[in-house]
Amino acid sequence: MTEGRFADYGRPRRVDGGLRARSTRGAIGVSWWSRRFLEVLESFALGTRLTRGRAYARAGQVVRLDVHPGRVDAVVQGSRPRPYQVRVALPPFPVDLWARIEAELAAQAFFSARLLAGDLPAELEELLAALGAPLFPAAVADLEQHCSCPDAAVPCKHLAATFYLLAEAFDADPFALLHWRGRSRDDLLARLRELRATGSGHVGGPPGASATARQPDAPTAGAQTAGAPTADGPTSDGDVGLPAAGAARVLTDLPAPPLAEAVDRFWLPPVPLPDRPPSLASRPDLLLRQLGAPAPAIGGPGLAERLRQAYRQLGE
Repeated sequence: MTEGRFADYGRPRRVDGGLRARSTRGAIGVSWWSRRFLEVLESFALGTRLTRGRAYARAGQVVRLDVHPGRVDAVVQGSRPRPYQVRVALPPFPVDLWARIEAELAAQAFFSARLLAGDLPAELEELLAALGAPLFPAAVADLEQHCSCPDAAVPCKHLAATFYLLAEAFDADPFALLHWRGRSRDDLLARLRELRATGSGHVGGPPGASATARQPDAPTAGAQTAGAPTADGPTSDGDVGLPAAGAARVLTDLPAPPLAEAVDRFWLPPVPLPDRPPSLASRPDLLLRQLGAPAPAIGGPGLAERLRQAYRQLGE
């Protein structure tokens, strides 16, 4: 029975139009988040097992790779006629936890600006960890790995190939990592814009969900009270206003200057501006990174790589 079960093992069947790793040699992963993802897997003593699937990933044996909230589904062609079904599950963050995360991100312009620009700052991992929402799996038990192949090793080479292609998918679209954790790119950015526009850390979310949100009936130290101007303007006597947020925290206590001086200083800041944080030089292929890999029907990752090279040549 064992002989018949493994008799058809051999070289993997060639796949036309499969997902092929962009890296042809050396390490896989360009961005800090994709490299960090693979480093975490290697820390689980999966390093030697992961290398089994590197050749599969570079040969284009992964037929399909789909990222969903809480799971990754893949189809990998092996030596048998029927491809193997692969699934890697990771519990997504609960809704109330995502509300806290969004409130924290919206409260800091640095994170909002970087995310809205299609980038994941390295500081994001530390912020999420402080909120009890680790960006990457904390233990191998957090990952539910399944492959329909008869190989008892976990991960098998089909799972390992999926991990490598998943890391490159995170390179192409960093929001795929957050989507895996339960929040799509469109939903996250729309929520950040909403919170930033209102200057509130609690807009339409579950009660008590945001770590930075403050209820109007529970003002904290420095919060504006009755009759004082707030982020929404002065309040009437007897009403408790929302705490000042953003620039209002600095501007609230400043006296109103004379009109003549206000005209002369119209374009000047009322208080010294902080030093600008270091900015990243934008790359010519930034738009491609935000859009993610094209669908296989129009060329797949191969098309994105050709466009990326063309953009770099034009940028030079």
